[in-house]
Amino acid sequence: MTPITPRNLLAIETATEACSAALWMEGRIHVRFQEAPRAHARLILPMMEAVLAEGGIALGQLDALAFGRGPGAFTGVRVATGVIQGVAFGADLPVVPISTLAALAQQRLDAGSSQVLAALDARMGEVYWGAFEADEGGLAVPVGNESVCPPLAVPEPPDGAWEPIGRGWFACQEALAQRLDRRADAPWDDRLPSAAEVVRLAARGLARGEGVPAEQALPVYLRDKVANKPRQVTSTGSAGASQDTQSCQDTQSCQDTQS
Repeated sequence: MTPITPRNLLAIETATEACSAALWMEGRIHVRFQEAPRAHARLILPMMEAVLAEGGIALGQLDALAFGRGPGAFTGVRVATGVIQGVAFGADLPVVPISTLAALAQQRLDAGSSQVLAALDARMGEVYWGAFEADEGGLAVPVGNESVCPPLAVPEPPDGAWEPIGRGWFACQEALAQRLDRRADAPWDDRLPSAAEVVRLAARGLARGEGVPAEQALPVYLRDKVANKPRQVTSTGSAGASQDTQSCQDTQSCQDTQS
């Protein structure tokens, strides 16, 4: 897609317990955020309408849409994908898919860190995992692939001053501490991703020509089937295409490692 200098951009994020929408207006951001498990489908459209009303613009004045494409809860990722595709088709707008883990990591980068390890609780004794560094503009860029894996098998990052963020660190603190010799303290172990960071990353993506048609705005689950034996899965590429890699050898649950 041709690069677009973003003026007005609307983003949503529903991949975790939190539900949020954010409107970018030439750098100013209007946000609605609520932690409301199982209420995303009910809340997200009113949130989108609220930030548009607060900004005083209509859907037709947007340059593009964006969404947290996962990884995260299956239902939450599906909600975001379905809503954003429907709105994009109706309004004939391009979409910028953004990693949910990158949006999470951005919060700690904004606090002054330069290297961040983002983890979300994936249930089934696993975490969604990604390493990110700040680019020249302070925005998150991936270091290696995102993965879903037991905490004792997460990929070790390159040498550096890595700082943790996300509820996966709280859920699996003992196992991750054993694996990486570091812990996440409050408030960083209780953070969830927000559309406020999704929309900022999407503004950069739109300027780079990373917008896609609605039908190509696809989710990234990492774990293909809940019933499968846990395995490591990674994603590559800006739009989050996924691929399987070697199976994780240690399937010990977070709870087991803390007992």
